[in-house]
Amino acid sequence: MSAAIIMIVSILLGVAWLVLAIPVLVLAVQVFSAMRPRAVQTAVDCDRPRMSVLMPAHNESEGVRYPIALVLAQLRPGDRLLVIADNCTDDTAQIAREEGAEVVVRHDPAHRGKGYALDFGMRHLEMDGVAPHVVVIVDADCEVGLGALEKISKRSMATGRPVQALYLMHNRPQGSRRGSIAEFAWLVKNLVRPLGFHHLGLPCQLMGTGMAFPWPLIRTASLASGHIVEDMQMGIDLARVGAPPLFCPDAMVLSYFPSNTEGARSQRTRWEHGHLGVIVGQVPSLLLEGLLKPRIGLLALALDLSVPPIALLAMLLAALSALSLVATIAGLGAWPLVTAASLCALFGIAVLAAWHRFGRQAVSAAELAQALGYACGKLPLYLRFLVSRQVEWVRSKRDAN
Repeated sequence: MSAAIIMIVSILLGVAWLVLAIPVLVLAVQVFSAMRPRAVQTAVDCDRPRMSVLMPAHNESEGVRYPIALVLAQLRPGDRLLVIADNCTDDTAQIAREEGAEVVVRHDPAHRGKGYALDFGMRHLEMDGVAPHVVVIVDADCEVGLGALEKISKRSMATGRPVQALYLMHNRPQGSRRGSIAEFAWLVKNLVRPLGFHHLGLPCQLMGTGMAFPWPLIRTASLASGHIVEDMQMGIDLARVGAPPLFCPDAMVLSYFPSNTEGARSQRTRWEHGHLGVIVGQVPSLLLEGLLKPRIGLLALALDLSVPPIALLAMLLAALSALSLVATIAGLGAWPLVTAASLCALFGIAVLAAWHRFGRQAVSAAELAQALGYACGKLPLYLRFLVSRQVEWVRSKRDAN
């Protein structure tokens, strides 16, 4: 191999490993920080704010009763629960009214997506003249934990920033082994990683439900969007104006993965294509903006967003390690293999540490050992991102309760 080719290959491999090193290091820092003993959450020293809960709902008649009941049980006089029945073709609106919620109906097939529904709900709140102190967003398929609304609304009121509750998704009892692995991956993304940054005093991503916003902040936010990860985009937009979201691990919101194959596939595609689109389209500029300004909250959020889904990160590490082995055999020296071994080891240790501390109830050791096969099974999803990326919001098919 000529010296020129060796140099070019070395540069390309070096850049590739540098790009992968960023998310691996961020993941490791978050996991090891999350493993620190949790400090007792200091009580927020402010009165409970008056809140309005927005619940966007699209064809949720089969399961909306229980989530509404859980929200209403936590409201006080002066609070509101507003269900936005968005482009529904079932009796979601009627059921929500029967359960005691205030309901508005939106019908605009040309503008589909949760962002449009939330904007419609906000405009309805603005017309009433008596503004809430805090607006909370809860999805119609989510169960709100006891006391969660008070915790996130008080913290949002006290800080003037968005506050994200812990949002977990569980595999159903009759769910598949893949569902257990998906539950563990979700646990790492929505508990371990934000908890690690929380311990370091850094912000988190918005997760789409269990989110509280001070009224002055959300009323100026750009919500009317069909973005397939509107929550992630809203977190970026708010961080850019100096209000990066805070994590509140003591407040919990719970949902379940669809057990039907079509629903699970649709859900994964929307989440992961949306996240990858943000990584490709926005993370580099966010990193640069956070460094140049400098703004630690924006920089931390950009680094958090740079971590792709664990399955994809594992496949990228494996693929680049194989290329490094070939390069070493071809005469490039030992450094590609040393780099590959170091980053792969760090990634493996971080994942195992997260599983041992947080994930053993979600997935067994035997199931975790099959995670690479699960990751490879998602290869078509990632290839579709390259050739036919999903860019429009599509509701996932849910299970009947």
